[in-house]
Amino acid sequence: MMHTVRSMPDAMFRAYERFIKRLEPRLHEACTRRDADLFVLRVGRSFADFYRPFMQVYGSGPDVQQHLDAIGDVLLDAYLARPEALRLIDLERQMTPDWFQHQQMLGYVCYTDLFAGTLPDITDHLDYLQELGVTYLHLMPLLEPRPGISDGGYAVMSYHTVAPSLGTMRDLADLATQLHERGISLCIDLVINHTASEHEWAQRAMAGEQQYMEYYFTFADRTLPAQYETTLREVFPDFAPGNFTWFEAMAGSGRWVWTTFNRFQWDLNYRNPAVFREMLDIMCFLGNQGADVLRLDAIPFIWKEMGTDCENQPETHLLVQAFRAAMRIVAPGIIFKAEAIVPPEQLVPYLGIGKATGKACELAYHNQLMVLLWSTLASRDVRLMTHALHNMPPTPPGATWLTYVRNHDDIGWAVTDQNAGAVGLNGFLHRQFLNDFYSGKFAGSFAAGALFQFNPLTLDARISGTAASLAGMERATVAGDFLQIGLAVRRLLLLHSIIMAFGGIPLLYMGDEVGLLNDHSYRDNAWKARDNRWMHRPAMNWEQAHQRRNLSSVAGQLYTGLRQLIVARKHTAALHGPPPHTQCGQITRMCLHSIGRITAAICWYWRISTKPPRRLMLA
Repeated sequence: MMHTVRSMPDAMFRAYERFIKRLEPRLHEACTRRDADLFVLRVGRSFADFYRPFMQVYGSGPDVQQHLDAIGDVLLDAYLARPEALRLIDLERQMTPDWFQHQQMLGYVCYTDLFAGTLPDITDHLDYLQELGVTYLHLMPLLEPRPGISDGGYAVMSYHTVAPSLGTMRDLADLATQLHERGISLCIDLVINHTASEHEWAQRAMAGEQQYMEYYFTFADRTLPAQYETTLREVFPDFAPGNFTWFEAMAGSGRWVWTTFNRFQWDLNYRNPAVFREMLDIMCFLGNQGADVLRLDAIPFIWKEMGTDCENQPETHLLVQAFRAAMRIVAPGIIFKAEAIVPPEQLVPYLGIGKATGKACELAYHNQLMVLLWSTLASRDVRLMTHALHNMPPTPPGATWLTYVRNHDDIGWAVTDQNAGAVGLNGFLHRQFLNDFYSGKFAGSFAAGALFQFNPLTLDARISGTAASLAGMERATVAGDFLQIGLAVRRLLLLHSIIMAFGGIPLLYMGDEVGLLNDHSYRDNAWKARDNRWMHRPAMNWEQAHQRRNLSSVAGQLYTGLRQLIVARKHTAALHGPPPHTQCGQITRMCLHSIGRITAAICWYWRISTKPPRRLMLA
């Protein structure tokens, strides 16, 4: 720590001294000498990593020192409030900083209400999760959303309150404690780009309070929004076109508000350092409830710059680094997950590269792998996958991927024209083929998905559907075709064998382990009917899950096959650590195989993290 402090430039060192001296009286009054020394030590280790990016973004502001003082108060308050059990976890993880890169890691993703009902009800199913081998539980949005349509919970009305239908913040903290006792980490969503229009900040902005109007992007007329729109894309062109919404009642005379996702989701203004401080305070609060992983939702959108697409801007990465360093002072056991569904060259910086290595998010979704898996399954050709993965940028040290077959969202076909062309494909036509195939339009398709957000001008679209329905299970079940049901099981095991072997943390989406099909009843719900992503968010079918030991059932075949893959992964030491950068074709063969009564998948996979290279076969 002393070396870190002594190597600071003069201006930074003076800021560090002020930061510490201002907090020391309260620090020593409120805690033991050991805990006070630990806080000072952490500030010394992380201050430069916080101060440098923070000042790059906000240093020219007139009140920067005032904001630094306020951030110091936030960090000390959170440190003093951190429960002792969580402090011990912090210390343990500092001694084993690669804890999340261990081959024992297995993630499970679910909506609280659809999986169990409420947060307390989840405890009734912890034995099930442990039996499966889960060590990381991601509970989808659970903070209090706006009433009515809320973008699946991503329009947050209060960051300090759990959705009343799910329980209380006390319930969340109690659940986190029980998870930790079982060796399971808790991941929760932090919607960092926007709030609900019903959030207190937004309501005060609506009333014309200048302080809170500056928390958002608002405009008196359409001039600037029109200029921004020329370079922005539409996230939901079907039901939420455009990026700005006019609110007639705002501030008495009406104003335009930046609303990237929906009219009821107001983008936060991170040009205002008060917004940074508020969000840091929320991070600390949620971390002190027991969250181990904070999923930074819509992180690419948080910085706006005229003349750009306002995604993945340099300032975004600086803000992530500042958040990351600040949280290491309060709770170094907490890690960040970037929800950045962007091309690989734009994604890897969220994990920290160059001077930011080890100073950004620890986790990111490997969307490219997921897309390539479904592309390969449809085309029956591994060349595109091999080429695209071979040309992925290296995974930064101290970070790793989240690999997955399906999740709660749609599938956007992130196949670049360049990668497609390298293996003799036309990128546009291949993306059209994938939409046709997985929507069931293509002759001979086994899939039962649906187009999401079809754009008639560009013919662009994404795909909705559960893993089982996209892999052929729904069509085969309706037809009563047992041969096709067996093939669907084998396709699903094939896909999961790759995410188990790839490295990083494989994620299972709730119900995929027993083959849940599309839920078409979403059409009968007025709040969900316009968003067909709800078709792949069915409620957990516990009757089906109870069939998991019956090998004559689909649930039994899938669950047993997955358990074999999970056990193989957990016993494969070569998978400990970050996924390697490949120097040869990543996936050399994908095939289906049968072993007695168990349908299975075999993936030949070259892993070159050691010399000589090791070929893994997961079955």
